Amino acid sequence: MPGEHYRRRVTGSGPQATSLAAAVQAGVAGAGIPRLAAGVERLMSAYRSGEVPAAPVMSSGIDAAAYAAYRMPATAAATAAALREMQRSLDGWRPASLLDLGAGTGGAAWAAATELAGLESLTLLEQSPDAIRLGQAILARAESGPLRSASWQRWQLRDSDPAAPWAPPGITAELATAAYVLGELPPGLQALLVSLAAQAAPAVLLVEPGTPAGHRRILAAREQLLAAGFRIAAPCPHQLGCPLDVPGDWCHFGVRLQRSAVHRQVKGAELSYEDEKFSYVAAVRVPGEPQLPAGRVVRRPQQRKGLVMLDLCGSDGQSHRELVSKSMGEPYRRARKTSWGDRWD
Repeated sequence: MPGEHYRRRVTGSGPQATSLAAAVQAGVAGAGIPRLAAGVERLMSAYRSGEVPAAPVMSSGIDAAAYAAYRMPATAAATAAALREMQRSLDGWRPASLLDLGAGTGGAAWAAATELAGLESLTLLEQSPDAIRLGQAILARAESGPLRSASWQRWQLRDSDPAAPWAPPGITAELATAAYVLGELPPGLQALLVSLAAQAAPAVLLVEPGTPAGHRRILAAREQLLAAGFRIAAPCPHQLGCPLDVPGDWCHFGVRLQRSAVHRQVKGAELSYEDEKFSYVAAVRVPGEPQLPAGRVVRRPQQRKGLVMLDLCGSDGQSHRELVSKSMGEPYRRARKTSWGDRWD
């Protein structure tokens, strides 16, 4: 059935996910559905254009509220899925501090606090004062203590003074994240952001839309991180070139999330869920090698009677299709439960 292999990716049923929906709804209360819907339409048009925005996408309070209602749940869901795969490659990895660059209203931070049990402190950098005010109000409603006590800093990435891009300078953490930020920057600032993340933390997670352009941005960041001495932890099962870096193809994954009532209203949507497509790279510069799988499922598995077809990126840096038949026993049973984006050993 459609969406079969999203089943174990549904978010919105756990206590943290439920409280995110409630926190967002409370945060945007009073804005009015018509104004929120108009703001969402402006955001959707800006994102669909594929152009680097000439001005911040959250330049007013209603823009920030529309962003929170429209994009914050999806950002949190995609970041959480990427973090889960990152942790599977890093046995015993328990970062205590997070630095989020371009935090928006705090979606990636919410995901990190949900997925990383040892997280104690969060520093969130964001250029929009309206996004910061709303993000503070939303995170104040979280069950997680680190979210409620997160430190917000107003910050804008500039290339006019590359020697002092921080405000304030010298911020470091054990994990640096940037979710859906690179696409809002020109290429030069994209590279600068990746460089700053690599300087600030020994572990970096970058998430972008699951589009050909989003994947190209992730590939450029991946190459930059490898050149800086990082090792890829996810999603790639290797440190080699991407086999999907070819015309007409790209590497991306999907996560299904439940839509809240306000989410459905502002988007004029009827379905109770949404499928978020995303590309990402997780890289580390820590002792030891990431425990990579033999392969990663890079397409939605196809099931036929007595047969599962898995499209894989392998540890040899090649992509291929693996046929797993019922006669193979245990591998077949595992393959039937395998989802898009899973490790395949």
